Amino acid sequence: MDKEATITAGVIIIGNEILSGRTQDTNVSYIGKRLDDFGIRIAEVRIIADVENIIIEHVNHFRHTYDYVFITGGIGPTHDDVTAQSIAVAFSVELKKNKIALAAMKKFYPAKEFNNEQEKMAYIPVGAKLINNSISGAPGFQLENVFVLAGVPKIMQSMFDAISDRLHRGDPISTASVSTNLGESIFAATLGKLQQQYTDISIGSYPHFHATAPVVTLVMRGNNPQDIAKLKKELVTILQALGGEVFDP
Repeated sequence: MDKEATITAGVIIIGNEILSGRTQDTNVSYIGKRLDDFGIRIAEVRIIADVENIIIEHVNHFRHTYDYVFITGGIGPTHDDVTAQSIAVAFSVELKKNKIALAAMKKFYPAKEFNNEQEKMAYIPVGAKLINNSISGAPGFQLENVFVLAGVPKIMQSMFDAISDRLHRGDPISTASVSTNLGESIFAATLGKLQQQYTDISIGSYPHFHATAPVVTLVMRGNNPQDIAKLKKELVTILQALGGEVFDP
């Protein structure tokens, strides 16, 4: 696809199992890494319940705020899978049985095993473009700038691969990082000044433990790899001048 300037995305994770802590989400990490390669910046992520009015509210807000919206979860066969019908309401369209979706699903299930619950997954908002599911048959779908994907990571990844050609590209997002044994308070003021100087690069400071010692990793993200390399070199010089050890994470 053609390249554009700054392209933004919002991600909505739908699932009571995520909110309860019973299931750990890994989809955001995968989507984020893939979008980085496309030059698309995730601006916001929300985890919400399988509740129709909540889904409608968030979908309408996100689709009018960001260039792309990626939704995972809630398109299965059970009673609490209400994403498809919620999207239909959000776009003021009907939810109808899609013949192409139904045919795709029947290829994956013997006729005697195909039931009404599985058929539910063939109900798609009218006007939506299907997203192929090469793993289990039941498709996702796209309405305008909203992409609705499965919640199961392996299936979601397969669906994401199927839509990659539909996404416009921005400048690829480059990253660099450096770690130090200095505490954040020692370099916080200097880091703030650097952020004001390098306005097109986001600088994040993340304290954590490396082996048994506390360290801080500084992460730089932006579209200009030359500027990021220059900033990293400057950061290393500053941290060493402050008496810190500097090493790659």
